[in-house]
Amino acid sequence: MAHNMALAHAEIVPVTLNDDADIQSWTKNGDVTLRLIRAIAAGSRAEPALNAWYDSHATGRRLLEKIHLAIAVDTDKGLFVPVLHDVGNRSEDDLRGALERVKEKVRQRSIPPEEMRGYTFTLSNFGTIADRYASPIVLPPTVAILGAGVVRDEVVAVNGQPTVHKILPLSLTFDHRAVTGGEAGRFLAAVISDLQMAV
Repeated sequence: MAHNMALAHAEIVPVTLNDDADIQSWTKNGDVTLRLIRAIAAGSRAEPALNAWYDSHATGRRLLEKIHLAIAVDTDKGLFVPVLHDVGNRSEDDLRGALERVKEKVRQRSIPPEEMRGYTFTLSNFGTIADRYASPIVLPPTVAILGAGVVRDEVVAVNGQPTVHKILPLSLTFDHRAVTGGEAGRFLAAVISDLQMAV
């Protein structure tokens, strides 16, 4: 982890956008992680520039068709980041099973190194622990990471009247060498739009 953080600090030009998704329309048992995975896929369809690798030596960005999603998992033995492959083309049930399997492997310290390589985008669901917003760290060669904070109740205006809704805070960090502010903004807008859909 120390090596990766030093590499990120040396190479990445990070910018973070913070915004909120109103998730009041979710069912009570809505799975936050699965909804975030689906929203990342929607964001990547709307703005493919964030599902990419950047080669700092060749000064070139390579857009990637499939989304191989790294998911940060906190354990008492440290941070592990297993990869779910091709998340944009998998069913919710398939993703749920895959997510449980990799989490169990992480808990048992039995996850092989090849299941923590080859990712194209990262999700940090730090809201399972604490905090609203953060500045998640992008690891080369990827160009973006989405962080999700603690869901909170907040008073919002609906038809001019105050009401309490469930709000999910989001933090998108991107490498400004490879991604423009417009690209990042469009990606985050698509993520929020997908998260706010009733399913």
